[in-house]
Amino acid sequence: MPETASPQELRQAFRGLSKRYHPDTTVLPAAEAAAAFQQLQQAYAVLSDPAQRQRYDAQLHPPPPQRPPGPPPAAPAPQPASVRRDLSGGEWLALLLLGFALVVSLVLGVGVAWMRGVELVQWPSWWSETAVGLGSEAAVASRLDPGSPNMTGLAP
Repeated sequence: MPETASPQELRQAFRGLSKRYHPDTTVLPAAEAAAAFQQLQQAYAVLSDPAQRQRYDAQLHPPPPQRPPGPPPAAPAPQPASVRRDLSGGEWLALLLLGFALVVSLVLGVGVAWMRGVELVQWPSWWSETAVGLGSEAAVASRLDPGSPNMTGLAP
């Protein structure tokens, strides 16, 4: 029975169990039935009396032990939200494949651009000659020659 059972619920449960364990109505051996029925009567006597029931409930849930006076206990240190762990073999394989795919795509992109003859670094049109450092005569001549493959598209 729950601790919050009302006297009506307690009586109803007692009546059902008394029919089951009464020596005249049970299939249990007489000695065992008599012992079980006597325990049931004692339990009902304790639980039906409010004062005895209160003592019984107090025995079931004793109060916490009193602490000696002193400084209050220190608060427990907060636990970190995540726990670091080693990577599994599958996770290492996934990272390796991801890195390999990145390197292959970079090599492929640079290789295709190189095969087409595209400059790998093109300065923007608004960048001045002095900031880029193309002040040499060869660089200026190549920028002015329309047939030069190194034409950057800057205005002369």
